[in-house]
Amino acid sequence: MGFPHASHCKQKKIYHQTVLSYCFYRIVFVPGRAKSLIGWLLTLLAAASGAGAAPYVPKDDTVVLETLPTRPGDPAAAELRRMRAASADAPADADAASRLARRYFEMAMAEGDPRYVGYAEAALRAWPESPSTSAEILNLHGMLRQYRHDFGRAMADFDLALKADPANSEARAWRAAILMVQADYGAARRECELLAQHSTELHATACLAYVEATTGGARAAYQRLAAALARRSDVDPGFHAWVQTRLAEMAWRSGDNAGAERHFRAGLALGTDNFLLAAFADFLLERGRPAEARALLQDWSRSDTLLLRLALAAQALKRPEAEGYARALGARFADAALRGEKLHLQEEARYLLELKGDARAALAAAAENFRTQREPRDALVLIEAALAARDPAPAAPAMQWLESSGFEGARIRQAAARLKALKP
Repeated sequence: MGFPHASHCKQKKIYHQTVLSYCFYRIVFVPGRAKSLIGWLLTLLAAASGAGAAPYVPKDDTVVLETLPTRPGDPAAAELRRMRAASADAPADADAASRLARRYFEMAMAEGDPRYVGYAEAALRAWPESPSTSAEILNLHGMLRQYRHDFGRAMADFDLALKADPANSEARAWRAAILMVQADYGAARRECELLAQHSTELHATACLAYVEATTGGARAAYQRLAAALARRSDVDPGFHAWVQTRLAEMAWRSGDNAGAERHFRAGLALGTDNFLLAAFADFLLERGRPAEARALLQDWSRSDTLLLRLALAAQALKRPEAEGYARALGARFADAALRGEKLHLQEEARYLLELKGDARAALAAAAENFRTQREPRDALVLIEAALAARDPAPAAPAMQWLESSGFEGARIRQAAARLKALKP
């Protein structure tokens, strides 16, 4: 669920409302629930394209095509208004633009709503990805690229940032994260070792522990990371929550479910973000606790990744809203297909497998996803879809990854054993 490239867009300063004019339509922030017309807009554009007509463009700025929710008096919304105003008042101020873009990116990561990525891209449109651009803005370009799974261009942005500032630990950490997604563990380890030269002990330990926990050393990685965290008392809340989430995953993988839950809840006490909520919901669902997963996610249906988990929880509970959640999720994936986007193929594969019961379609989506994203959960859905479809061949890359990585995890190991045992 993204937007066209920011070069086609125009921001306007509006004084009487909190408004962002973006890519041929306006987004208005007002109190209340969101009523999305994105699907309608995309259908209209698709029909116009098929008929040879021009894309729909509202005739003036009074046309509102989507309303996003906020709360009256919300300090975060007030802060965002001030940042937008500062950027609009000084369009040549790179610092103001980067602050605004970073805030939008943080909102996208926290809420799982990729519309904020489009706003961030628009904020940076005057500063291209080039050697003359500051490392801060290059980092932001790279972060936005990786959000859209454009990993090659993201890595190029981070390379430029490191040339401008060789001690830039943020660029180095993002490079390591992308290499982990691509299952290039040797290269990721090297990035972590370079990161250690310019970052804190905790950052360096967290980076290396992430690699080690994915390659057969979950228990030892957990112990090192937990010890490094205990030695620090001044950890940024956002990074602290990330560390707690990783510790939870390592404990879960090692069979320490009580420890995993303790770390998940410690992370939630620091604030909520999309990744943490998704991981904790998966833990609760796997442990047969769908009511708790539903309670955790009931206010997070705008995120595709969290709506999937909410639908699975409602289905397990036989709740009447389960069918509506599934329909909404299917509509979002259909809208993404119209836009040519494949940001959530892993979630789409799980939707097809676990909500729709279409093992063949799930296997196709999971296999396509695994070609570019090779994290453990990507391998798991591919192996489980192949098992459901009784077709081991498409899952061969995931099976090879599992053996070569040494990844630990009871569920994926059990599914792989069952897949191996299938008779031709």
